[in-house]
Amino acid sequence: MAGVTLLLFLGVLAQWLAWRLQLPSIMLLLVFGLLAGPVTGLMDPDALFGDMLPVFVSLGVAVILFEGGINLRLEELKYTGDVVRNLITAGVLVTWVGGSILAFMFLDLPLMLSVLLGAIIVVSGPTVIGPLLRHVRLPHNTDATLEWESILIDPIGALLAVLVFEVIVTTSSPAAGTTIFLLGMIRMIIAGAVLGLAGAYFLIRMIRRFWIPDFLQNPFSLALVITVFTLSNYIAEESGLLAVTVMGIVLGNQRSVALRDIIEFKEDLRVLIISLLFIILTARLRISDLTVIDPGAVIFIVLLIVLVRPAAVMLSAMGSRLHLREKLFIAFMAPRGIVAAAVSSIFALRLSQSGYPMADKLVPLTFFVIIVTVFFYSALAAPMARILKIAEPRPSGFLIVGAHLLARKIGIALHDAGCRILLVDNQRANIKAARMAGLPCRYTNVFTDSIRLCGIGRLLALSPNDELNALAVLHYRKIFDHMEVFQLPPDVEEVHAEEVLPGHLRGRYLFDKRASFSYLYGRMLGTGIVKTVKLTENFKYEDFSRYYDNTDIPLFVIDSKGLVTPVTLDASVSLSPGHTLIALVAAKDNEQSPATVSRPQQPDYECKSPS
Repeated sequence: MAGVTLLLFLGVLAQWLAWRLQLPSIMLLLVFGLLAGPVTGLMDPDALFGDMLPVFVSLGVAVILFEGGINLRLEELKYTGDVVRNLITAGVLVTWVGGSILAFMFLDLPLMLSVLLGAIIVVSGPTVIGPLLRHVRLPHNTDATLEWESILIDPIGALLAVLVFEVIVTTSSPAAGTTIFLLGMIRMIIAGAVLGLAGAYFLIRMIRRFWIPDFLQNPFSLALVITVFTLSNYIAEESGLLAVTVMGIVLGNQRSVALRDIIEFKEDLRVLIISLLFIILTARLRISDLTVIDPGAVIFIVLLIVLVRPAAVMLSAMGSRLHLREKLFIAFMAPRGIVAAAVSSIFALRLSQSGYPMADKLVPLTFFVIIVTVFFYSALAAPMARILKIAEPRPSGFLIVGAHLLARKIGIALHDAGCRILLVDNQRANIKAARMAGLPCRYTNVFTDSIRLCGIGRLLALSPNDELNALAVLHYRKIFDHMEVFQLPPDVEEVHAEEVLPGHLRGRYLFDKRASFSYLYGRMLGTGIVKTVKLTENFKYEDFSRYYDNTDIPLFVIDSKGLVTPVTLDASVSLSPGHTLIALVAAKDNEQSPATVSRPQQPDYECKSPS
């Protein structure tokens, strides 16, 4: 009980600290695993899980790959499909051959064990690429290429490693080994593809015919994924990873049934499983394993990073639409993850039991590659994206629902304060007025998937329809975060009453308890203006409020770092000297708020692929 509790606590703590410190979560998970295992000895995963450890790891990886596959979109391959295809074919071959040669030259391993290690380190995986992509916002082409490669290369790398292992343990003849390799590859691909397609078709059929109630869709889909994975592995060893990946891709790209709840459930599982698996596998290391780290191992990993990966990417991206800057970023982004650790652990145990020489070095060498690549690429990702000028802006801007007079005045104040905004409305007159004011806007439905949210990570639901505001919040709270979706309070006296809008069906209420749309809009039609003022020691908020006869309603506060924070009913904000206040006030002496923006819009190309 203590061991499992410690495992869960450390996993969630690492994710939370990574979020607070703005670091890739994988780095902290590895650190926590090393501290809990080889450094302090608080956790022994082998004693904790026993023979169930390989089972738990395998099922966890299956769920992660299924979740990764279900989030892939085939339309993303329109511009990057050739690169992805080359990366999982020619790129895999270059990495395998290059890694095998380097292992044989610098690690003093037998030839076949070097070939096996080369096959194992082919994989990258969504367990490490996913958190990095969420930490560093990239152009769509770059992001899609890395995501597709990371998900497809895991089952391919696992199949490759299994086939090399079978050749090692079953034959010493090159001709016989080639036959075993080719037949095994065909068997695995057929088993994985057929069972993946069958599992997806079965789940779609069950949901479409309403044979599964809503409350059972998540557990049923999870059980089906595990069943497909296990059955495929039974038919052809390690083909289960391919099966669940195919199943996820098919489900994610069909349009006959809605799978949003299943996708959200799997995303939550992914975060927990990644946290547990990385700590478990890292904690299995021993201090004695450090003996494999010698000058040869250092040269091996350096050449793997600076020679093999760039060669594989440049060859795969030759003649593609990717810009040189995108190619360079992809060339220096190949951290290894869970699949490499799991596969090496399984094969090392089997080879050691068979008496194969130096098989005990396989796991520590693989983990050396994992730890170095994770830390190296995690530390390199953000600064390299900035240096290459492909990083998209931090998502601190606002998507504003509505382009009416009130929304336009607020939008002008935010835009002039340097905040990225986008107004969305389905009334042409409102959009025309927003364009005349120089505001970024779109004539569309706020619920469409075509809105490009570059640099935007918060929602301001300012429409006159309280129900529309609540629906927009429910739609975007999964895209942004619950704490980043805001709406106007409803036009009633008691805004805190749960019978008006229950807490789980609304966003955070903005500005003031009386600040309903009708109240704010009425003030705008009268003498109300949106005023921006810098607070100082000589002109504090109390002085500002007194000047406007205490009629002001604070809307936003901008701190000394330029971060814009909406004023809400559920949190207090600091109105200290040095901060900038945006407030609604009653105009005095013919004051007027700006009718147009005073600074140029940021160009759209900043949010697109350099190509």
